[in-house]
Amino acid sequence: QVQLVESGGGLVQAGGSLRLSCAVSGSISSPAVMGWYRQAPGKQRELVATITSGGSTNYADSVEGRFTISRDNAKNTVYLQINSLKAEDTAVYYCHALIMGVDYWGQGTQVTVSS
Repeated sequence: QVQLVESGGGLVQAGGSLRLSCAVSGSISSPAVMGWYRQAPGKQRELVATITSGGSTNYADSVEGRFTISRDNAKNTVYLQINSLKAEDTAVYYCHALIMGVDYWGQGTQVTVSS
């Protein structure tokens, strides 16, 4: 059974940094795409960033230049380095993996930015 386990969320002051991690277990195949999405209270889930197995990245305009996505294919782990946090970054952050055409999601990790 494929599982995605996230870690690294928390409470941080505006301007601070966090690093989120998401490890995929139970898969015999490396995810073709891994990424991070977020959902703020009262809003729809939105794309934050994605990265392919080859290292190609894609970012939402709102996080470009502040967030960096990376992955360790040997560990089936994806990371999200979040810098210069803003109050509007407050949300539950979800890890996503596309494995053999199937979407998998983590349980989410809360990021709260205090101003």
